Amino acid sequence: MKIGIFVAGFFTVAQFSFWGNYIPLVFPLHLRGTGESFAANIGGRVIGTAAAWFTLTFSESRPPDPAKIAMVGAAVAGIYALIGAIATQWLPEPPSDAVAKEGR
Repeated sequence: MKIGIFVAGFFTVAQFSFWGNYIPLVFPLHLRGTGESFAANIGGRVIGTAAAWFTLTFSESRPPDPAKIAMVGAAVAGIYALIGAIATQWLPEPPSDAVAKEGR
């Protein structure tokens, strides 16, 4: 259980590791806080917490079956990860001159 908690925590925190390198290059200075806040609040709080609703809705049974809830939860998390991996293909590429400026 401790190893599972460590791995889950690692990947939960790791998904935000790109912000320090990517966000400053794609958003102009006056929009950085807005863009980062929008991404964190809509993605993390609206879309992310909907996973709990999807899990409980799709695993509904009488009486509640913990094994079914766990399997549906894993499937929902996997679908979220797959959607995220596919959606990253449409992220804008930082301009090359911004990379040179940030590298100083």
